[in-house]
Amino acid sequence: MSGTAPHARTGSSPRTAPRTALISGASVAGPALAYWLHRYGFAVTVVERAPELRTGGYKVDIRGAAIEVVERMGILEDVQRAGTDMRTGAYVDDDGKRIATLPADIFGARVGRDDEIMRGELARILYERTRTDVEYLFGDSITSITPVTPTAARATGAPRPGDHSGAAPEGVDVTFERSAPRRFDLVVGADGLHSTVRRLVFGPEEQFVRHLGGYISAFSMPNELGLDREELYHAVPGKLICAYSSAGDPRATGLLVFRSPRLTYDHRDRARQLALLQDAFEGVGWQVPRLLEAAREADDLYFDGLHLIEMDRWSRGRVALLGDAAHCASPASGQGTGMALVGAYVLAGELAAGGEPEAAFARYEAEMRGYVAVNHALARKFAKEMTADTRGQIRLRHLMLRILPHMPWKNFVAKKIAEDVQRGACAITLKDYPLPGRGRVPAQGGAADGAPGAAAGPVPAAAARTYAA
Repeated sequence: MSGTAPHARTGSSPRTAPRTALISGASVAGPALAYWLHRYGFAVTVVERAPELRTGGYKVDIRGAAIEVVERMGILEDVQRAGTDMRTGAYVDDDGKRIATLPADIFGARVGRDDEIMRGELARILYERTRTDVEYLFGDSITSITPVTPTAARATGAPRPGDHSGAAPEGVDVTFERSAPRRFDLVVGADGLHSTVRRLVFGPEEQFVRHLGGYISAFSMPNELGLDREELYHAVPGKLICAYSSAGDPRATGLLVFRSPRLTYDHRDRARQLALLQDAFEGVGWQVPRLLEAAREADDLYFDGLHLIEMDRWSRGRVALLGDAAHCASPASGQGTGMALVGAYVLAGELAAGGEPEAAFARYEAEMRGYVAVNHALARKFAKEMTADTRGQIRLRHLMLRILPHMPWKNFVAKKIAEDVQRGACAITLKDYPLPGRGRVPAQGGAADGAPGAAAGPVPAAAARTYAA
């Protein structure tokens, strides 16, 4: 399930020779970056640990600046066709009786052109748009990343395709679990919260993780509740249970959230994850026993902490981080997918704008820092609000939701519910970047509100020059 991208033609971009880029991760951020880099004349390789495209996952929102990016990519109609088309959301009691029902857009804080899509569907759309132009290496992973100095480059020779100078430029040597070693002009880690690239280049994950006090799991399950574009929520102190079914999917999705201090486990240890879920939800009513059984049977189980990734800098030399690998805002923010799409657009645009990759990476960070900071703050806030402390708080929530549809000020309340989310979604103004032979990437619709963020901080003093597994 891999294809080889042809080398870009000389003169197809502002650069005099093709540039090679390796991207680790084929979820959303990686293929989105590959799409833009290919348009700018890069020869792109994407390496993905999974043996094939991963199509599971929960529903994700695309809003604000991310909608602008999707439109500029030309995939907005694809996203709209594949949307979840959720109609209603409701809270239910222990017996499954609906306590309060509201339009799904209020539950999701969506306004205007905001849309919602299953993560796997978005990944499929991005992959289909890039598979013939980009080399995908499934079932493989990076094992070492070594920066190449100009002196070392001259010593090893091997000029790039299209480079007739007689000496290879500075780049990055990469080894893989399965594929032969290769050299690239730059490497981007778009490989998620538990990024291999971040670990190899910046150090252990623990120094960057900030736990937000909870865990979340999502998985496919049979639609035994007969849901049709509806999401049901059941709350108990410290926990939230959800089941929903989106348009065109005969299955349903289960979602379990529980409050907990940081837990110790291997993020690839499925058996341990299931045991933690069982312990957390033991004795909880409604459909929880069936959801736990579905989690055990699912082939797309997702389990992870509500974590932030906070780093002083997202690049080192010719290596950069993108999306959750750089600045995970946790599912609590509702902005992870949008930040990945926006970050891919900005990073590719800055690389295409000219200069050395190190300078482009610095500009990318300067554009993105403020946007990320706003959404990190919202994630901290929303993580506390996902679960209630007491049954009294739950009863109060139910009461407010029950009377809301009958209140004359319901539209004002709905607007206030969406206000924080929209502030995060629109906390960046998208620049227009030049496209080879086509002028600039057109801004279709108004630019999002907001301003670029502050410049990145200094490189840590312990920065190493060689990174190995």
